Amino acid sequence: MRKTNSKEACITDARSLGRPKMLLLGLQHMFAMFGATVLVPAITGLSVSATLLFAGLGTLIFHMVTKYKVPAFLGSSFAFLGGYATVVTLGNDYGLTKAESLPYACIGVFFAGLIYFLVAALIKAFGTKSVMKFFPPIVTGPIIISIGLTLSGTAISSSQTNWIIAVVAIAIVIVSNIWGKGMIKIIPILLGVIGSYALAACMGEVNFSGVHSASWIGLPVQEKDTIIPVIQNPNFSLIIASILTIMPIALATIVEHIGDMCAISSTVGKKFLTEPGLHRTLTGDGLATALSSLFGAPANTTYGENTGVLNLTRVYDSRVIRIAAVFAILFSFSPKFAALVSAMPTATMGGVSLVLYGMISAVGVRNVVENQVDFTKSRNVIIAALILVLAIGIQYGAEGSSINIGFTSLSGLAVAALVGVGLNAILPGKDYEFGKNEKGDTSMNLEL
Repeated sequence: MRKTNSKEACITDARSLGRPKMLLLGLQHMFAMFGATVLVPAITGLSVSATLLFAGLGTLIFHMVTKYKVPAFLGSSFAFLGGYATVVTLGNDYGLTKAESLPYACIGVFFAGLIYFLVAALIKAFGTKSVMKFFPPIVTGPIIISIGLTLSGTAISSSQTNWIIAVVAIAIVIVSNIWGKGMIKIIPILLGVIGSYALAACMGEVNFSGVHSASWIGLPVQEKDTIIPVIQNPNFSLIIASILTIMPIALATIVEHIGDMCAISSTVGKKFLTEPGLHRTLTGDGLATALSSLFGAPANTTYGENTGVLNLTRVYDSRVIRIAAVFAILFSFSPKFAALVSAMPTATMGGVSLVLYGMISAVGVRNVVENQVDFTKSRNVIIAALILVLAIGIQYGAEGSSINIGFTSLSGLAVAALVGVGLNAILPGKDYEFGKNEKGDTSMNLEL
């Protein structure tokens, strides 16, 4: 009881630290999410400035929806990387460039955000356990494994441009994550990017011409990065394909969100699943994701990195998180900074991606193991086997990274998710109950 009261005192008395310390704590939270958040647009080709803007705005929206009670920061979600990559490949089949295809992927992300609203409404009406039985670890675990593995080829291709730079990035991430202390342990990706970026610059592997020509201040959102070009000249087949490809990924990120809420609740000592309620946190996350996608920014998700900072500082006041959100918004108005991120060497992205994609797959394995999924049951073996084979087989199949179903194309991830959810609902022997295994329920953090 004394420990809980101490935590509550931290929450209510954080303002007593004074404005300078509050600003410093907010800046620390901003840097904790920074490396991972800007890495997503660097990998996908989305706007860095728009990403930072809507990470900040999305966080503020989330706090408003959750009654300003939950100290969570929303940054770029890695779970959707496979969806972006697949839609770009589908766009190539229609003669579109990567830049022309990304707005179609954003439409898919928008509809994925709407899934959050649907699940939030169902949870409000029927309760968490009734809804989560449709998304057991035997479905979500293999889907997450597949997300990482379907991206592995891209990481290798990027690393091959300069293995020295890539290996340095990998080494820094590993050393920081395993032996680092304090903030160093919390931001290994950022340190890996900075270290390998610096080495690449010394080796003459970085072209800074775009950085020199970029202005210091400018608008973070450009019309070409939004979904406006798609609305003006739509390819309906690609729109449908994008929606069907990316929407199922929300199944994994919703479970991840619930795991993050459990982790934050455990850290702070408050039951946020009850008050303000899981339906509110899901609504806030979905609203932030849907809004950001309209303006060419990635899907948002609650960040485990910032939960680590909460645990490190013992300051749980959500106002500190909102200060971090304001800092992110301010950074978004610097095109020069965005150009600096865009100049990042391909090998640097390849190196950190090798670790990141592998970690995503490892999280899927962890989710299956910690929920003690019984693979002596034929139903579980069949569900996991079909999800993995369909997702990876279609991605790297001889006919391309999708299959045609008449009016559109479906990615391997989309087919795998639909088959997995369907089989789990049909086959007898379902035994998963959300809330029974707290360790398993919180083992869904896709961030590093």
